[in-house]
Amino acid sequence: MATNYQELFEPFKIGSVEIKNKYFMAPMGTLSNVDEQNAYTPDAVEYFARRARGGVGLIITGANWVDNEIEQHENAMFPYPNGNPNYYEKMAVEITDKIHPFGTKIFMQLTAGLGRSAVPGAVENNAFIAPSKTVNRWIDKDCRELTTDEVDQIVVDFGKAAAIAKKTGFDGVEIHAMHEGYLLDCFTMKLFNQRTDKYGGATIEERIAFPVAVVKEIKKVCGEDFPVILRFSIKSYIKQLRQGGLPDENFEELGRDIEESLKAAPLLEAAGYDAFDADAGSYDSWYWAHPPMYFNKGMYLPLTEQLKKVVSVPVMVAGRMDDPDLAVDALKNGKLDAVGLARPLLTDENYVNKVFVNNLADIRPCLGCHDGCFGRASSGGRGSCAVNPECGREPFVMLEKTTEPKKVVIVGGGPAGLEAARVAALRGHKVVLFESTEKVGGNLNIGGQPSFKHDDLDLAAWYRHQMNKYQVTIQLNTKATKQNVLAEKPDVILTAEGSKPVLPPINGLDQENIFLAEDVLTGKKKVGEHTLIIGGGLVGCELALHLVKDQGKQATIVEALPGLLMSGPSLPPMNYWMLTDLLNFHKVQQLVSSKVMKITGHTVLIEQKDEKKELQVDNVVLAVGYRSVSSLFEELKSESPYVYNIGDSKKVRNIRAAIWDGFEVARNI
Repeated sequence: MATNYQELFEPFKIGSVEIKNKYFMAPMGTLSNVDEQNAYTPDAVEYFARRARGGVGLIITGANWVDNEIEQHENAMFPYPNGNPNYYEKMAVEITDKIHPFGTKIFMQLTAGLGRSAVPGAVENNAFIAPSKTVNRWIDKDCRELTTDEVDQIVVDFGKAAAIAKKTGFDGVEIHAMHEGYLLDCFTMKLFNQRTDKYGGATIEERIAFPVAVVKEIKKVCGEDFPVILRFSIKSYIKQLRQGGLPDENFEELGRDIEESLKAAPLLEAAGYDAFDADAGSYDSWYWAHPPMYFNKGMYLPLTEQLKKVVSVPVMVAGRMDDPDLAVDALKNGKLDAVGLARPLLTDENYVNKVFVNNLADIRPCLGCHDGCFGRASSGGRGSCAVNPECGREPFVMLEKTTEPKKVVIVGGGPAGLEAARVAALRGHKVVLFESTEKVGGNLNIGGQPSFKHDDLDLAAWYRHQMNKYQVTIQLNTKATKQNVLAEKPDVILTAEGSKPVLPPINGLDQENIFLAEDVLTGKKKVGEHTLIIGGGLVGCELALHLVKDQGKQATIVEALPGLLMSGPSLPPMNYWMLTDLLNFHKVQQLVSSKVMKITGHTVLIEQKDEKKELQVDNVVLAVGYRSVSSLFEELKSESPYVYNIGDSKKVRNIRAAIWDGFEVARNI
């Protein structure tokens, strides 16, 4: 064991259950993998089993419905133990039997329902429910107020589902949640609960009656020794309905504030909760509950440090905790009792074991992008990971050693080429990679320059480590040509030539104060105090945030479309909302439905809705987009049927698409 991380590998207890180390896998609903009977699938069994083999002390599943009658849900969305118990139990036992041999414990997460946070289509006929009449989070449709009898029934259903969890070998349950503005959470907020029955009241002490009733029911059914965790948001960060507040923003909290949560927590502990799985946020401030890369690491710790002072049971914390040094410091300084990893265990199932042996360089980093986990699930696919295509798909994208080793030549050391090289070499092929610059990484080296995108640089470093680990031959500062590629006598050729910036047809682009976005990001070009950025896609917006947040500059974005971030692949909503809120908070001027007509020195002529105006700026930066480069592929494709074009060279998309291209081709060579 690495002695500097010893505290992370000491056991702790949740109630009567001992956890072998202080790492837990935080719950994620997008990786549930549910069949038409609303039970776990064999894929889900393997997904959980791999994380257990990876060394984590405790796994908490994604949400399981306890009710599907009062709030009728879309089929195969979440597992539902009370629906068809005999069928559900068979696969649930497979999960616990697979996990326990590795010394890992597993808790089933149980949810009261979505309530006003339900997205359209998630419940039948959009029949939304809530503690009191209110509007749905996403659309302007009222939610029906639950009757007292219905809430009583949901409480009973919690007990039934917990009994199934205990019967099938789960070590405890987690209640979902005073968290994210789901049904149970809304009962605790005055904003959404104006009830006058036993589940309402003017004070927080009265409004926690629902979660108190739930834990008492579970303890009655399953016994006092059966552990129950509460998923617990310490602060809602609701600035107004459907609008969150940023970390450094002063605003009036409309949801549950810190003071109320600190009053409620000791009462909830006294009622029977054995631990708090703590975080912050609600669906009105969704980026707090699903933190993108724009948050600092360990962003909940200032809140959990306060919670620790008022409760005696363990406080468990996820939320950008994928820094072992930060985690150890938080343990030593009384900010938490257990360290949660959610998306980092999607990117690398062996994260915990690698920390144990101090092999941090081999940990594949999470980018905080949400593209593979939430984004893919919301677009109709199964949840996975942008940088780990095996995640959640283990049984049918398994990597196998080749029985016929081949010579594989790869052109381009960006994400697509690096992933292809890694997978091909791991499988036993001999790989040669041509890279025209001084180091591999491609756009990761560019996009990772802002302080909030450092994980991109970590991914580039991880790939360099993998190239050494699997003995990939890399020819740096070498432009690939048809002649030198064919001179390698390859059996397979993969071209990942990447893309180049688009230059818009604007008069005056040849001036010395006009730069490409990538040159500004990498520091090759320095900008003055006020920069105008042409292009409001992801590159332009993140560059603007980098200039104002990291460098204290002024920035103006000019975008031809009616809004920012409308071009390129869609961002997951939490990333989109936080980035746009940050641009507004940092006073980035945004000129949409606008075009730059001419640049003369420091004067930029802009046309916006048939009106023309001039801006005085120090520099203009081009971030209009990228165009595929595939000239070498065109030269080589007639040489062999085994020539493949991947990544941006095939079509300009995003990091996930590039990595998945490289993975899929290389695993089938």
